[in-house]
Amino acid sequence: MQRSIQQHRLYFALALALSLVACSTAGDGVATTPEEEAALEAAAAAYEAADAAQAAADAAATSTDAKSIRRQEKDKRERRSARAAGNVAMPDASLVMAPPPPASPAPGPTLDRVEVTGSRVAANQVAPAAQALYAMPAPLPPPANTEKYAHNDDNPVHRTSEQPVSTFSIDVDTGSYSNVRRMLADGTRPPSDAVRAEEFINYFDYGHPAPASRETPFQVTTELAPAPWDSKRQLLMIGIKGYDVPKAEIPPANLVFLIDTSGSMQSPDKLPLVKDSLQQLVKHLRPQDRVSMVVYAGSAGLVLPPTSGAQRDEILEALDRLEAGGSTNGGDGIRLAYAMAKQAYIKGGVNRVILATDGDFNVGTVDQNALETLVADQRKSGIALTTLGYGQGNYNDQLAEKLADVGDGNHAYIDTPMEARKVLVQEMGSTLLTIAKDVKIQIEFNPAVAAEYRLIGYENRVLNREDFANDKVDAGDIGAGHEVTALYEITPAGSGADRLPPLRYGESGRAVGTGNARELAHLRLRYKRPGEDSSRLIETPILRSQLVAAPSASMRFASAVAAFADALRGGKQIGRWSWDEIAAAAQRSIGTDQWGQRREFVGLVARAQKLTATEGAATAQVSE
Repeated sequence: MQRSIQQHRLYFALALALSLVACSTAGDGVATTPEEEAALEAAAAAYEAADAAQAAADAAATSTDAKSIRRQEKDKRERRSARAAGNVAMPDASLVMAPPPPASPAPGPTLDRVEVTGSRVAANQVAPAAQALYAMPAPLPPPANTEKYAHNDDNPVHRTSEQPVSTFSIDVDTGSYSNVRRMLADGTRPPSDAVRAEEFINYFDYGHPAPASRETPFQVTTELAPAPWDSKRQLLMIGIKGYDVPKAEIPPANLVFLIDTSGSMQSPDKLPLVKDSLQQLVKHLRPQDRVSMVVYAGSAGLVLPPTSGAQRDEILEALDRLEAGGSTNGGDGIRLAYAMAKQAYIKGGVNRVILATDGDFNVGTVDQNALETLVADQRKSGIALTTLGYGQGNYNDQLAEKLADVGDGNHAYIDTPMEARKVLVQEMGSTLLTIAKDVKIQIEFNPAVAAEYRLIGYENRVLNREDFANDKVDAGDIGAGHEVTALYEITPAGSGADRLPPLRYGESGRAVGTGNARELAHLRLRYKRPGEDSSRLIETPILRSQLVAAPSASMRFASAVAAFADALRGGKQIGRWSWDEIAAAAQRSIGTDQWGQRREFVGLVARAQKLTATEGAATAQVSE
């Protein structure tokens, strides 16, 4: 039924008046004012006029039947009854017509601004629905950090008269330093177990002298000077430098890229950085080198069969196509990678699997001991394993480092393209070509000269005394041009700087060693040439006369790095040496710094100092 514009206006005015009265009386039970009574009466009169106009229109309509008229009359009676009862609710929507819509629809409301007006709305009174609509959602908790690090306590101080011999395997890994660098750059103080002092020290080049020929694969040097954090003690630095093989003389390489493409590798610091890293290596391959590519997620697959380094574009295209997704079946990936390495094996060449992963194996063979056994069995075939760690949040450092250890390889952590260039391009020879296997060091200290000693770092490389001459016991390998540096802190006999309390019964009943009084200690080193099963022995004495008052710049920098690692682990071993003193010692020892790594180190010390100061202030506030 058609209604006039005048009728629309009457009903709309009535609805507006009733709504205003309802708003003015709802919620607080306030008595109706004379003005509100007048508005109510006017609304009722308007309602009556509207009813009359509607009735006249209905009567004039020729198409109105009796049933429609009866329904309308009934509606009128119900409305009158409601008004008589004082019901001022909004009229039924079917009876009160809204104004005609505009010719073109207005844009819908936005949530850019909410404004509440009206004299009878309290400033702090907001409808619950509006509160729910405009309340900020609770922030999601950050993802859980599930990074894994093996726990190691600092090496203890030994009384020389009780335990004069110290034995350990060399270590050329550097992953701990670059991983901690990533944490400090992110403003995070690293957990103590992420800090391995020997990997901090071995990250840097100290200019140890190299051997003159390949007949002796490396040269051993020593330096003795006062400890910077306690002048009553001494530091002994042992340096090993491997023979550096020119790139042109590196034997042909058979490399298998074993790449984790699981869903956990999606972030920019994982698979995209893996691809960038390996692309840098591919660009330096030679025609005689071969590359295979195996990926693993929920299952393992072959992406690239053995391909000559001359087909560089084909290798790079295979890398570029890689995408992340799915779970992580690292065990199957390792098996397939070794199978491909055996298929393309080069006798007398470099045969190596390069595993790039965050270490988050979660399907298939996931037990670490089982994975270690799998890799240890494969190394017998002459194929080494290098592990490259990537990413954060779920990084399994414990697994990545251990697999490299049992796989006769090395472990590095790649946090930037520059680090990838350092490991895979600048140090390509030392990363890929092994020149000595199962390298072990044994130091016998003279109790008459050294009262106590402590090995700095290498906690997970300590060997039993009898393991030194046992060629069945595995140890670390050295690559071409690699440097290995180890530090001992020594307490001279009679210095009064002893850390261990005297025994109740002293030395009664047994004589203190009366070896050559000119010698502080005797160094022995064992190694195997690649392909040999019997080790060779190198020996050299360490004389008391080697003690110098002013250590070399290399030793000063190495001691600063060792102190930095200890400070990050709690600073238990460096006395009162402060962050400022560590930074100053490093700053004075920068020397020739071609790649800026030593200057970067000084900056990391400052970052760590700031982080520990902030944490200390926060702890003090909580305690107050």
